[in-house]
Amino acid sequence: MGAVLRWVDNRGLRSISAITRDDLRAFKQHVHELRLTDGSRAHLPRAFQLLWLCRAHLDDPLTFDPAAALDTPRSGHSQHGHENETARIPEQVHAPLLVWAMRWVDDFAPDVLRAGAEWHTLQRPPAAPGQDRRGPQTDTRANVAAISRVIARYRGERRALPAYQGTVNLSHLRREANLGRSVVGPTRPAGAVIIAAVAELGIDDDTYLRAPIDGLLDGQLWRGRIRYAELEELTRMLYIACYIVIIYLSGMRDSEVKHLQRGCVSVWRDDTGKVARHRITGVAFKGERQATGVAATWVVTAPAQRAVAVLERLQPTTEKYLFALPPTSRRSGSPRPNHVKSTAATNRDLADFVSWIDKFSSKLGHRDRIPEVNGAAWKLSSRQFRRTLAWYIARRPGGSIAGALQYRHVRVQMFEGYAGTSQSGFRDEAEDDIARGDKLADLITNPDLHRLTGPAAAEAERRLAEFERHVRFDGTVINDPKRMQRHMARHDPHIYPGEFVTCVHNPDRALCRRSDGRDGPSLPDCQPLRCRNAALTTGNREQMKEALQSYDRELSDTVRLGPYVRHRLQLKRSEIAEFLTDEHNVSLTAP
Repeated sequence: MGAVLRWVDNRGLRSISAITRDDLRAFKQHVHELRLTDGSRAHLPRAFQLLWLCRAHLDDPLTFDPAAALDTPRSGHSQHGHENETARIPEQVHAPLLVWAMRWVDDFAPDVLRAGAEWHTLQRPPAAPGQDRRGPQTDTRANVAAISRVIARYRGERRALPAYQGTVNLSHLRREANLGRSVVGPTRPAGAVIIAAVAELGIDDDTYLRAPIDGLLDGQLWRGRIRYAELEELTRMLYIACYIVIIYLSGMRDSEVKHLQRGCVSVWRDDTGKVARHRITGVAFKGERQATGVAATWVVTAPAQRAVAVLERLQPTTEKYLFALPPTSRRSGSPRPNHVKSTAATNRDLADFVSWIDKFSSKLGHRDRIPEVNGAAWKLSSRQFRRTLAWYIARRPGGSIAGALQYRHVRVQMFEGYAGTSQSGFRDEAEDDIARGDKLADLITNPDLHRLTGPAAAEAERRLAEFERHVRFDGTVINDPKRMQRHMARHDPHIYPGEFVTCVHNPDRALCRRSDGRDGPSLPDCQPLRCRNAALTTGNREQMKEALQSYDRELSDTVRLGPYVRHRLQLKRSEIAEFLTDEHNVSLTAP
């Protein structure tokens, strides 16, 4: 830390808050030029990360997360550690990226799939028995009739003939007529029919597929006709868009996504017949020693299910793997046993997808571009999606507590799937401790905004006061990861902030028990309306009030709800209302 602060002072900066991202990039270059071991060179930038982590206790804090500027891991492990060290996708990048991916899946996919079906028809072998497109065709009369039917179709549609490099595209016309390559030359009778039609119909500026365009973007058609030559790129963009939606909204690894097979989605419905959960069944890979993987199930949301449905239409019915090379790929159908893309190829597709978005947005003047991060384009990789989702979920805790209130939410559905199966191995990688530390720091530093009530409120206040006494910054920074872990374990207040309830864990009176033998509550089994470990922050109370409003909306449906379902909903609503108006809590009408 001393070496870092001396460098900051020598650079002419008189406060930590004055440090900019350019300063950090300069520091990174400075460290690179020093004669240091790799370990020491990686160790120095961590001082900035510690300044960021301790910002709540500094009068002069660092004003931004330095990880992206320094390109450093966000944990205390070495560069050769596990997946947690992968960089997270910044929010300003992953938000528009997911929006565009879902546009492809929901809005653009039907157009590309129709064009793909037409393309597939054009690849069929010639109709004559025993012939291929290189072989001779002897039935001149049949050839002329086939070409004449194609020309008549162009005439009826008032379309110009397809073009290639400024001349009529004979190859495309013979594909439409399902003829071999040798029968449409300008000296052949079928070729003469085409040449005569050029004078009548003219030549287009390119070769276009007939598939109509229906997809909308901001109320307008998203594009014009699809060119035959660009279908491979559009199919690849649809393919990677489906990949983004599935990998980000499921938490799967790259290898797990690419092992998904046709028919992998199942649906579970609630008592009213509504779709409550979509489940994807596949193969999970917890480590390199389990080369064959183990069966696992992920709970996903509807967009991921729709992406799977698109892939099932995109791939031929004879192809069982959803992420096999698409039919338009030049390597599709090759005899090689590995017929899915490598991770490196997928990463290139991710970069191409961002590039397509940028070019498309620039052409249309669209607002939803992928912004740069610290002046440079963010380099996406397949590993970053799982890492980003782990961070996102960890910082919005509450997990399946919402399930106890029947309050369905995207992140609740996802976390239930990740936490509910040991095979998927996701919970271990979520940054629960760091997220919990952020929440506890907020409770300590902003007590007026987070007034605690409920059965365990007094105990929570006592623990928070004790925790604050031990963690307050006194000028000494713990720079050793293992020592920091021991320090946190020694003074852990065992308070677990959630979305609907804050658990002040006391194992003697807890209604939940962890099945893995570890200390702490089992949040998926939380019974917040009955447990004496429950405390409520202002945010918790607001979420419960929103849950009441959700029940009110459900109960207002006097036609669809049966007597039993209505009775159960009324009981749940009454339980929440009574809990909020209990003598240990504020009134439901309190601000």
